[in-house]
Amino acid sequence: MLNEVSLRAKRHSAVMDRMDRREAIAILGAAGISLLIEPADGHAQSSRSAPMITCIIRYQIDPFQRDAFAEYARNWGRVIPECGGHLLGYFLPCEGTNDVGWGLIAFPSLAAYETYRARLRSHAGARENFALAQTKRFILREERNFVEVVEGTFEIPATSRIG
Repeated sequence: MLNEVSLRAKRHSAVMDRMDRREAIAILGAAGISLLIEPADGHAQSSRSAPMITCIIRYQIDPFQRDAFAEYARNWGRVIPECGGHLLGYFLPCEGTNDVGWGLIAFPSLAAYETYRARLRSHAGARENFALAQTKRFILREERNFVEVVEGTFEIPATSRIG
């Protein structure tokens, strides 16, 4: 699995070179959310023995069509779980860059992600949502990256208190 992630990372290195510090921090911080979400059995994800990967989708959107992107994101809120993805959330820009949105979806493995992608292709709601994006043209560009948390670097509390 790590080799497959490494290969994907190398293919996306040009994307990472264009990413500024604020975007990188936002991605890594949001990716860590995948370990906080509690599954149906009530046990925290951090106690899970199998590593999770998080697919981070970076959207360059038309800033004048925020509402259309929000509708698109809400539609995925129904479809993604039905197709086997653990939806962590979709995010609209709020301060700073006004044309970048994010979608975060967790999977137990890249193989599970591939199964999910196959289910999306046959899901009527997914096809409708893709058609919505193509018709309204609010997504100008889309990039995917896969990340996993580095053991020993997540959920480390602050040692001094601010404010």
